[in-house]
Amino acid sequence: MNQPPTVQMSDLAIETSGLAYRPGRDFAVRDVALHVPRGAIYGFLGPNGAGKTTTVRLLLALLRPDAGRVTVLGRVVPKNAVEVLARVGYVPERPHLYPSLTVAEAMRFHAAFHRRWDARWATELMRAFELREERPVAALSKGETGKLMMLLALAQQPELLVLDEPTDGLDPVVRREVLEALLRYVSEREATVFISSHLVHELERFCDHVGVMDRGRLVAELPMQEFKDGIKRLHVVGAPATLDAPPFTVLAREAASGVPAMGERWLVRGWSPAMRPWIESTGATLRDVADLDLEEGFVELLRSFRTGRAGHATTPVVAAEPLHAALSR
Repeated sequence: MNQPPTVQMSDLAIETSGLAYRPGRDFAVRDVALHVPRGAIYGFLGPNGAGKTTTVRLLLALLRPDAGRVTVLGRVVPKNAVEVLARVGYVPERPHLYPSLTVAEAMRFHAAFHRRWDARWATELMRAFELREERPVAALSKGETGKLMMLLALAQQPELLVLDEPTDGLDPVVRREVLEALLRYVSEREATVFISSHLVHELERFCDHVGVMDRGRLVAELPMQEFKDGIKRLHVVGAPATLDAPPFTVLAREAASGVPAMGERWLVRGWSPAMRPWIESTGATLRDVADLDLEEGFVELLRSFRTGRAGHATTPVVAAEPLHAALSR
């Protein structure tokens, strides 16, 4: 995928090109090209099993890629992993805390590895999160463990926060506390956040860029506002089989409700009401234009990607413009 023209190379906190990794016979991460702007809150979306965690581990040199290039904070990894990881806060999908330590001991243990550790703020977060310093890690609830993990990552004062499903399984109150601490840090320190999640509706509220991953491939990458505003679902009746230079990008088209006689449903980008006459000029009738929220757009993208359809109901994605290229245009 071509780099978005509004983002310069020096402005990227994370960049990958041709990134590939095969952990087993039945799954592979293939040709992933990420462009995460510095200072952005980047939502890395995808269903469970899409390859998000594998990609995160490749970014942090926890796995070595089979092919491609990874640059984090201006340095190539895994070659410069030690230098880079000193500037990164990481909350993994599964906690990596020693269960025999208390909360206070876990904080001191992590502080020993980070020269920029902010002990005062760590204590402030512990109190805000209502964590008792004498409580053993093994006795923490899932919500308390999630808060402790976020505390440890934030107290490092990282330039980049990499969060892998940080709020998965947390109740709404705990989720809000964790996200409020995160947003406070970002606003005060101008840090970059790369947050992987399948909770689409949650990321919609605060992310300013989004990448969509499915089946080991990057399906789309673009600013969040473009994702939310630029994708529409059209109900069109009597459309010709071939569209001649439409003024918008057709990402997918299929029979409405699976019944050809009821017309077609088009997933498009770049639509405006002024384009209605173009549809009528083809002999078709536009019945409806529906806005899509982030979750609906996410689902529609995955559907069109998985069925291998874009631009026409019988045209494979590989033979047409790739979804991510169309979206980033």
